[in-house]
Amino acid sequence: MPVFICAEGTSHGAAREGDKLAKRVSHRCVVETREEIGQVYRFFVPVEQIFENTAEIAGDDVNHIKNVLRMGTGGHIMITDGRGTDYHCIIRGIEPDRVLLDIEKKEPVRTELPVQIVLFQALPKADKLELIIQKAVELGAAKIVPVRTRRSVVRLDDKKAEKKRQRWQGIAEAAAKQSGRGIVPEVGKVVSFGEACTQAQELEHCIIPYELYDDMSETAETMSQILQGVSIGIFIGPEGGFERGEVEQAMEAGALPVSLGRRILRTETAGLAILSVLMFQIEKDYAGEV
Repeated sequence: MPVFICAEGTSHGAAREGDKLAKRVSHRCVVETREEIGQVYRFFVPVEQIFENTAEIAGDDVNHIKNVLRMGTGGHIMITDGRGTDYHCIIRGIEPDRVLLDIEKKEPVRTELPVQIVLFQALPKADKLELIIQKAVELGAAKIVPVRTRRSVVRLDDKKAEKKRQRWQGIAEAAAKQSGRGIVPEVGKVVSFGEACTQAQELEHCIIPYELYDDMSETAETMSQILQGVSIGIFIGPEGGFERGEVEQAMEAGALPVSLGRRILRTETAGLAILSVLMFQIEKDYAGEV
């Protein structure tokens, strides 16, 4: 691909003049080549800033467009309203606090899965949840719900939990931009396991990977079954796993147990593993229908 040839060639040529120069030239070359091959940058814009034939970008994205991407009048930008519509735009002008756009055309978002996936993730230690949220958004999750379980080590009071949630929501938004999502997935409030089970009952299907469940043939049948639905919930336990009573509680709420194989996966791996399987299968089936 031109991007890699350009970046690699520039880096070799500039290495003799120092790493800083190499990075600057390489970055410029990559940006220019992306524009040449037609890559379009995407930004989320509130519907209040999108009009009939024009739109405005405000906030931190203005500086990013001007000083990082170094785009100017006539540049092509994609914006999305976070509600399922993409807008192809041309930059009409750049002011200190806003970017003015002319809308060329609009179309339905094509990057969202046709199935709503909700990840009920038990609170892990340290900052692991940040990685989990980032990757879950990239893999197509529509919502991430942090859950307090009996074996969760992390304990957050309401004030700390809300402050954390705001940070997690920012991570979700950044990941949505990077991965070309048409919506910004919601990071819900931290809830108890019982509250998570109640929320899961509103979904068509729900699964709970459990290390003591090893029936792979039944798991394959369950996975095939849930893919026929329009909404799927996934329960993922903390570092110590779920207690048996929690698994039973989830099953009483309608969750089906599944196995992730013979190996024991870390909490930050388990959810991403099953999200990857679901994303691939859903995309494959959906592509076959289109």
